[in-house]
Amino acid sequence: MKTFAALLGFVLAASPSIPYFKYQRPAPAAATGQQYFVVDEPIWKHSPDLADLRLYAAQTEVPYALTIERGNLEQDHKDVRVLQQSRVGGKTQFFIDMSGVAEYDHIDLKLTARNFVAHARVEGQDDLHGQHWATLAEPILYDLSDEGLGGNHVLRLPLTTYRYLRVTIDGPVKPTDVQGATSETRQEQKAVWRDVDGQPKIDQYPGKSTRTEDGRVITQKGKGTRLTFTLAENVPIERIVFDIDPSQPNFQTQLEIPNETGEDLGSGEINRIHMVRSGNKIDSENQDVNFSGNGQQQKSLSVIIYNGDDPPLKIRTARLQQLERRVYFDGPGSAALMLYYGDEKLESPIYDYAKLFQQEKNAAAVQLGAEEGNAAYERRPDDRPWSERHPAVLWIAIVAAVLILGAVALRSMKTAAA
Repeated sequence: MKTFAALLGFVLAASPSIPYFKYQRPAPAAATGQQYFVVDEPIWKHSPDLADLRLYAAQTEVPYALTIERGNLEQDHKDVRVLQQSRVGGKTQFFIDMSGVAEYDHIDLKLTARNFVAHARVEGQDDLHGQHWATLAEPILYDLSDEGLGGNHVLRLPLTTYRYLRVTIDGPVKPTDVQGATSETRQEQKAVWRDVDGQPKIDQYPGKSTRTEDGRVITQKGKGTRLTFTLAENVPIERIVFDIDPSQPNFQTQLEIPNETGEDLGSGEINRIHMVRSGNKIDSENQDVNFSGNGQQQKSLSVIIYNGDDPPLKIRTARLQQLERRVYFDGPGSAALMLYYGDEKLESPIYDYAKLFQQEKNAAAVQLGAEEGNAAYERRPDDRPWSERHPAVLWIAIVAAVLILGAVALRSMKTAAA
């Protein structure tokens, strides 16, 4: 029964045909090899869910794979043993047993110390009692809780396989502050982002306030800077990137991204920390925030930066971005390739090409031509049931039937009475 229903759905589903697409764009592809083009604003405007995208070489449909260039980050975490915490030459020194980890490139230290800046030295060896240790890194560890600037307890290393690490920390970190460690291996393929059109209007945000029963006004969120973007139609938005003037002093501030109805699409933090403490230099900078709300149904988007009692940030630019959507395909041979879309009846295609797709590193980018109206366009035949296409006639027939039945019933009553 399920098989029959699926087959029936397939038969009844709309099939692609070039005359039923409203829009077309030339795709000047090479004859062979894997290639791709990037989905842009004109495509989003007329194909919000991208379900009706079709490629044709002459009259032949060309299969494709639609990807979202999220990148990937594979992380493997494991608690590791910390050994022999002690003071050596006035510095805190300890060993980390990495024998249970094949390879690693990050060690997250569990430190109880607060409000410090310290220089660390990380060395590696396969023999815990060996004489010659290889220097791997000399990171700066810090905690600036009192200043609201966060901290860093991570030892970032080249990909390493040593069985033991020796860590030496100067500054105020005591042996008893070292409570443990976690190893971490990261394999990262970076996401690909593209800028989305739109310049923000910037104004001051007065803060969120509520009034209590006794009339007192309580500010729930402090004053801030509000950026309002006008969005391109149907375009998903997934990140905001700031360019803060270099003259801006150190900062760490929260921001929120509400939609038009006030619901949160996302939130995050941006910061800049450049300072020297106890002879150690701290450099940390993050000026972008990802968020999950896509904003496709929004005409505008607001970003609120909470400044508190600090002066507003010196924002030079702010850009909205989305993850690239790419359409991958193989070269169509000698025939010219054309992209068609704008047929709302179509559902997403199901290609074996997409199921078995493997992205090639040397895939070539194709620049689509300008959007054009399809000169061969014609409306699809109306496949709705007759009753849906002619509701007035149906209602007239129903009313007429009721009147006739009423007249017959009335006549029968009169006959029976006589």
